[in-house]
Amino acid sequence: MKRQVRLEEISDGRLYSANDMVKADCKDCQGCSACCRGMGDSIQLDPYDVWQLTQGSGKRLEQLLQEQVVTLSVSEGIILPHLNLSGPDEACHFLTEQGRCSIHPYRPGICRMFPLGRYYTEDGFAYILQTHECKQENRSKIKVRKWLDIPQLPRYEQYILEWHQMLVGIQSRIQTEGCDSAYAKTVNMQLLQQFYLAPYGTEDFYSAFWERMAQASF
Repeated sequence: MKRQVRLEEISDGRLYSANDMVKADCKDCQGCSACCRGMGDSIQLDPYDVWQLTQGSGKRLEQLLQEQVVTLSVSEGIILPHLNLSGPDEACHFLTEQGRCSIHPYRPGICRMFPLGRYYTEDGFAYILQTHECKQENRSKIKVRKWLDIPQLPRYEQYILEWHQMLVGIQSRIQTEGCDSAYAKTVNMQLLQQFYLAPYGTEDFYSAFWERMAQASF
């Protein structure tokens, strides 16, 4: 989740808000699909991603895990789901033979941002333009909000910030107590069950998420 690098090493050095213009538009990708291959376990899924994925695919997370479309891995002591990029070219399971995304309307947040990323501060975050990721040249400017194409973006951004802050707090305690501690084992089971496996329904994800946050005892 954290990258121990200077901002200038991975970006153009600027911080963007949702209303800023950024040179990220790759003209509908034109079937490039380079960012859908060889990304390892970096496409982590937050609860909103899983909610979108299950709504769009009609499959529960348990089924996606069983089919190995999604898998689990440990990130700084926390067990989190991510898209399983496998096969000879480590391609995403949702990539078509034409190099197009078959789940584009409900793709994960990391995919929506690319080649943007998030730069977190103590009380918020800004978007950054990663300079060494997208292979498309001559990208054009587009408003960050339009590029993300996420409904209710202010609520989404508030959710992302609170989710990130909670994970950072959990990671800090795990580092103190150890990855094999009773706390680490308990919190990982609770995170998966409470925020990923328990269905959110089809109505208001955010209200359900914040209700679960209020009930969390991490």
